[in-house]
Amino acid sequence: MKKASRSLLPFSLSTTQIILLSFLVAILLGSLLLWLPFSAADGRSVPYVDALFTATTATCVTGLVTLPTASTWSLFGQIVILCLIQVGGLGIITVMSALMLFLNRKMGLGDRLLIQDAFNLNTLSGLAEFIKKVLLGTLIIEGAGALLYMTVFVPDYGPRGIWISVFTSISAFCNAGIDIISENSLCDYACNPVINLTTCLLIVLGGIGYIVWWDTLRVLKDFKKKRIRCLQGLTLHSKIALSTTLILIFVGALGFFVFEYNNPLTMQGDSLFDKIQISFFQSVTTRTAGFATVPQQNLTNASAVLSLLLMFIGGSPVGTAGGIKTVTFAVLIATAAATVKNKNEVTLFGRAVPKQAITRSVGVLTMSFTIALISTLLLATVTDADALSVMYETVSATATVGLTRNLTPYLGTAGKLIMIATMYLGRVGPISLALAFNSRKQSGNIIKNPTEEISVG
Repeated sequence: MKKASRSLLPFSLSTTQIILLSFLVAILLGSLLLWLPFSAADGRSVPYVDALFTATTATCVTGLVTLPTASTWSLFGQIVILCLIQVGGLGIITVMSALMLFLNRKMGLGDRLLIQDAFNLNTLSGLAEFIKKVLLGTLIIEGAGALLYMTVFVPDYGPRGIWISVFTSISAFCNAGIDIISENSLCDYACNPVINLTTCLLIVLGGIGYIVWWDTLRVLKDFKKKRIRCLQGLTLHSKIALSTTLILIFVGALGFFVFEYNNPLTMQGDSLFDKIQISFFQSVTTRTAGFATVPQQNLTNASAVLSLLLMFIGGSPVGTAGGIKTVTFAVLIATAAATVKNKNEVTLFGRAVPKQAITRSVGVLTMSFTIALISTLLLATVTDADALSVMYETVSATATVGLTRNLTPYLGTAGKLIMIATMYLGRVGPISLALAFNSRKQSGNIIKNPTEEISVG
C-alpha cells in the first residue's frame, strides 16, 4: 500500500488512512463549532449528539437532519454547515491542496499520492492543474446556480434570498440536500420550473464526476473543429457514466410518473407538465442529492422501492455524489450479461472491461450492501418504525443521499449514533475503508493457494 510522505499531513499513515482521518477530524471540529451557543438560533447549545449528527451529515454531504436547519441554526451555524458541505463535497485533501497552490507551495510525491487516492485517479501527472480546474469549475457552476436561484428566492425572501440562493446552490452541487428555506425541503417549489431545472442541473453536474467534465469539453471542442463525429472520442469511463446516468434518470422518471400518477398524497391533482416535473426531480434527487419536492413518506410502496434502488446506485465516480456509482453498476450488469451468455470477456461499448475494475465493482457492491444491511438491522432494534422506513433511512445514509420518510428527526440517541456511523462509512467509501485497515504488504513472490472447483448458483 502506498505511504504518504511528509506533505499535506505529517502522519506516517497510508494515503487512504489519511483520507479517512481527514474526514473524521473535519466532522469533530465541525461538531464542536456547532455545539457553541452562538451557533444556535436561540443562543442555547443544542445537544452534542445533534451537533455531531449535523456536522457528519454536512461533511459527508448526506442531508439527513435531526434538527430543522432553517430554524435551529444561527447565521454563524449555517455558515459552518455550508463550509462543511463545501469541504465535504470537494474533499478535505482537495481543499488542502488548493491552499498549497494558493501559497505557491510545490506538491511533493506524498501530496500527489493523496490527491490520486482522493479522486481515485490512475495517474500522478497533471494533478496540480486538475485541482485548479476542479476549483474553477466548481466556482463557476455554483455561482451560476446561485444567480438562477436568486430570480426566485430574492423576490420571495428579499435580501435574505441571496444567502438562501448561495447556500442552496452549493448544497445542490455537492449533492448534500440541506437547505435553509423551510422544514419541508423544496416541497413549496414542486411546480416551479426554475427551481426544478436549476437544482437538477446542479445535482447532475456535481454527481457526474470531474473527469467526465473535461473529457466532454475536450470532445466538444474536437467536434466543433470537425476532428471527430459526434461523441465518439469520449473515453470508455465517460461513455459509461453519461449513458448510465441518462438511462437511470429517464427510467426512474417514467417509473415515478406511473407509480404516482393517481396518488392523491403526491401529484394526483397536478397538471401533466407538473407531474413530469415532479417525476424527473424525484428521479434526479435520489441520485444522492436529498432534496425533496414531495414528502417521501407519501410515496407509494412501488416508488419507495424504486427510490431505494436509485439511491443505492447513486452518482458517478470522481464527483460529489455517493452510492456504489453508475460505472460500478454498469460493470456489474455487463458482467452478469457476459456470464449468462457464457462469454470469457466483459465488454462495454466495444471495449473489454479490465478484470481489476470487475473485482473492484464486486467489492464496492459487497461492502456497501454489508454496511446498509448491518445499519438496517441495528436501527430496526432501536426503533419501532416499519421496515420500509428503516431501510429507506439506512440506504439513504449509506449512499449519502439524505432523503427521509420522516424517521430521522424522531430517532433516539442510539439511532442517531447508528446513522452517524453509517453516513461516515458511506462517504469515505467501502473500498477505502477496506484498504485503510489492510496494512499487510504483498511481497513480490506471492505463494498461490491451490485451486479447487466449487458449485455456484
